[in-house]
Amino acid sequence: MRCEDKYKELYNRDPENMAFCPYRISPLGAHIDHQFGKINGLAIDKGIHIAYGHKENGVVELQSLNFPKRAQFHVSSIPDEKAGDWADHLRGAAKMLSEKYPLRVGMSAVIEGTLPVGGLSSSAAVIIAFLSALTKLNNIRLSEWELIMMAKKAENEYVGVNCGKLDQACEVLCQKDQLLYLDCKDDSFSLIPKNSKMKPFDIAVFFSGLERSLANSAYNLRQDECKAAAYGLMAYSGIEYGKFENARLRDVPVEVFEEYKDRLPENFRKRAVHYFGEFERAQLGAKAWESGDLEEYGRLIFESGKSSIENYECGCPELISLYEIMSKTDGIYGGRFSGAGFKGCCMAFIDPSKTEEVLRNVGESYLKLYPELDGKYMAAICKSADGVGVSL
Repeated sequence: MRCEDKYKELYNRDPENMAFCPYRISPLGAHIDHQFGKINGLAIDKGIHIAYGHKENGVVELQSLNFPKRAQFHVSSIPDEKAGDWADHLRGAAKMLSEKYPLRVGMSAVIEGTLPVGGLSSSAAVIIAFLSALTKLNNIRLSEWELIMMAKKAENEYVGVNCGKLDQACEVLCQKDQLLYLDCKDDSFSLIPKNSKMKPFDIAVFFSGLERSLANSAYNLRQDECKAAAYGLMAYSGIEYGKFENARLRDVPVEVFEEYKDRLPENFRKRAVHYFGEFERAQLGAKAWESGDLEEYGRLIFESGKSSIENYECGCPELISLYEIMSKTDGIYGGRFSGAGFKGCCMAFIDPSKTEEVLRNVGESYLKLYPELDGKYMAAICKSADGVGVSL
């Protein structure tokens, strides 16, 4: 890894250890984890690597190969306010960890992301990899769910992104060739093995060439619109409700939605249409995966992508173009935006025997529309992988 070489260059010694957290894809269950919906997820064999060594003085010194400017702070005096740079995720992670466990040992570290930022939950991955390293140095052992919720809290309370637990859960709980089927309301989950009858597939990731930050996108606004839809439906139907911030569409029976949906403002209604449709797709997808029906699973992914565009109304023109290209490309079973859809990338399940044809057709079609992104657009082929929980 390049981060190991950079560590040697900076510190004139080998790193003491390496931490790794995989990226994730969520083929179904898009945009509904924060509404306590159900999701499908897989970890992939690309992710965040950290080469690190201990610092007994408690200083945390971080260098990223993907972002400029070195970051530094002390484990006993982590800033209460974010600085507005790439290292806020790690300051937030250290702060959440320090609130529960005493920290004494810091680290010198070089961080490397193996794919471009955007759509694969690199923010959650860097937090989890960092927490894995910092806990190891301080002899702290976190359970899987403790790690998941601490990483989520860092993004919610420190960085200011109101994400659900989809990203963190996939990156911790997943196992190779098994689909994570998670209920975000009660945290119950199952790992569904790939059916031996399922056709072979690879996971293609198509990067638009545009990077994005969820904190600066419409991501938080969409969550508020979902809550407003839930609040309105509960009020119209007479369901008891509490504070707006606690409203979730999971608390609204689908029958109530069908009866009162036309009373909602159009934007709120669309968000609810996406939620209830995606909830069903996540359930149907789990069944299709279990039975080995890759064609049906792919069809559901394409349907999910369409709803994200039309009902959730996310996706910049470039990503929408990528989705449309994928939907017309032979050899792709199914694809959609990966992540929030505000720039970033798309993912697809593809026929491995047609990899070269798929990559060529998607790339040529996309760059014909956006020639200015030549050199920034890229594609990668991935496999499913274990989450970090396997090695905790």
